[in-house]
Amino acid sequence: MRERVVLRLGILLTVLWLCPGATLDAAEVRAGGAISKLGRGAVNIVTGWVEIPKRVHETSATQGAAAGWTWGLLRGVGHGFVRTAAGFYELFTFPFPAPPDYAPVIEPEYVFLSESQSVE
Repeated sequence: MRERVVLRLGILLTVLWLCPGATLDAAEVRAGGAISKLGRGAVNIVTGWVEIPKRVHETSATQGAAAGWTWGLLRGVGHGFVRTAAGFYELFTFPFPAPPDYAPVIEPEYVFLSESQSVE
């Protein structure tokens, strides 16, 4: 008799434990968005330093070599710091849809893209 009560209680607890999972809205849980955010964060942490030569080259091409090695270098360090910090933010907050819909927190979302390009 006691074994039946324990068995029924176990079944009841299992059903109650599984039921809340059935009420989740599929639109709210986007594993692909979270994984994409995780990968984007890891890539931006590793490639944040690439902003330095990118901004030196960019500034040199538009304003000359002297500006590239002074102003471009400062821009690169600043952009590199921001990209690396954004990468850490995305790495640590990847399970949460913040900003909404797992949008990137920095544009372009990868250092190797230009301002007009985007990954879809």
